[in-house]
Amino acid sequence: MRAIMIDHVGGPEVLQMVDMVEPPLQPHEIRIEHAAIGLNFIDIYQRSGLYPMALPARLGLEAAGVVVETGRDVSRFKLGDRVAYCSTPGAYAERNSVPEALAVAIPADVSFEIAAAAMLKGLTAEFLCRRIWPLAPGDRVLVHAAAGGVGGMLTQWLNHLGITVIGVVGSAAKAQIAERQGCHHVLLSDGDDIAARVQQITGGEGVKVVYDSVGAATFDASLASLARRGLFVSFGNASGPAPAFEPGRLMRGGSLFLTRPTLFDYLRAPGELDSAAADLFDVIKSGAVKIDIGQSFALADIAKAHTALASRQTTGATVIRP
Repeated sequence: MRAIMIDHVGGPEVLQMVDMVEPPLQPHEIRIEHAAIGLNFIDIYQRSGLYPMALPARLGLEAAGVVVETGRDVSRFKLGDRVAYCSTPGAYAERNSVPEALAVAIPADVSFEIAAAAMLKGLTAEFLCRRIWPLAPGDRVLVHAAAGGVGGMLTQWLNHLGITVIGVVGSAAKAQIAERQGCHHVLLSDGDDIAARVQQITGGEGVKVVYDSVGAATFDASLASLARRGLFVSFGNASGPAPAFEPGRLMRGGSLFLTRPTLFDYLRAPGELDSAAADLFDVIKSGAVKIDIGQSFALADIAKAHTALASRQTTGATVIRP
């Protein structure tokens, strides 16, 4: 089968298409013929070396397709089942072998493309808005990169829960997208003093939570936007890693909290993946969260896809065609 591999870290040029023999299927694994593959910032972090991997490595964590082979001890799935996953390396390929416990069934009325676009980003949005911090209708939050893949889903879900969302985007065109997705206020990262505008919008109180996937460029503004005892959720590095800082800044900012979470720590307990995926597919089917697939690339053009994502030329989710 065709697959994308790297044997050293670096820019998009290190992504190499190879023909490889598929590994033997383990007793609790299923083999999935991919119909659609997701693209995520974590793929860039792994390719660049920011998130170290043992090399050589296959990239990609998210895909959807059909079960074409099952291990002898598999009980959750059978041949022909429609499934998706978002936590097993090797998604940048025509097929992948995945532990059955890490895959979920795709409802009949959800397409492969939507499932592949939604799994990693949607499950991230789910734990951010529903499980990482108690939020109540009327609470105010700040979402950076609000027109992006995770940002767009998170904004819609928060809006669905009755949360007032202040979104930050990089252009006027993306501001329109953020407004359509439910942002109550939209700020421009290059034109607005983010913290000052947040304080103005909230009457000087600040927001209960800041969701920051940008990293270095937004760190100071995020801290300065929080209400007393507010939570800074740093969950991405689009502009580079957030800086080291002196913990006293949290005290001086108003007894603030900061967390650097990863989705996979919120999917460890038995049943958490199935429960979170069911909630995700429910909000998609209800129309509360609409999945915007802004662009697609062929697997052979994966380097172009990485370049577009890293330079913030994409909107919504990106799907790779195997």
